[in-house]
Amino acid sequence: MAANEDQEMELEALRSIYEGDGCFRELSPVSFQYRIGENGDPKAFLIEVSWPETYPQTAPILSMDAFFNNTISSAIKQSILDKLMVEVEANLGTAMTYTLFEYAKDNKELFMENQPVNTVTSVSNSIAIGTPDGPASKKKDKKEQLSKTQKRKLADKTDHKGELPRGWNWVDVIKVI
Repeated sequence: MAANEDQEMELEALRSIYEGDGCFRELSPVSFQYRIGENGDPKAFLIEVSWPETYPQTAPILSMDAFFNNTISSAIKQSILDKLMVEVEANLGTAMTYTLFEYAKDNKELFMENQPVNTVTSVSNSIAIGTPDGPASKKKDKKEQLSKTQKRKLADKTDHKGELPRGWNWVDVIKVI
């Protein structure tokens, strides 16, 4: 089979396997992203796989340069890519995108064992969680303060129940013509 036929078959398989999976994203017919871990997890990371023209006979291009990975140190990114490249070498000549994603999911804890947990995202989460306990929550919601003239105008417009009279926003046809 030609490389393009192999790519088409793998693309169809990936679409059917990851249909409805929020972690998988198809950037183009030859480029894919997969998020390993949950959204709020500080040890989650994103892998991008791009197929060159001669894939699967040649290795795919692996990247972790996505903005999602900014909290991960470059040494850990390189370590993950090195371990994934060993898998690529073992599977060269076959469709391997699914295999790479599953290998990364299975070894997530091993990949991220040296990643510090205190990241920017966890700090911002603790700030957001801590806010309701702060002094701002002790203040009661203030009503809008009206001046005497504003109150008088409002009272003149409304009836004794505080409702506007019927037809208050109707257009007077004689004045318009």
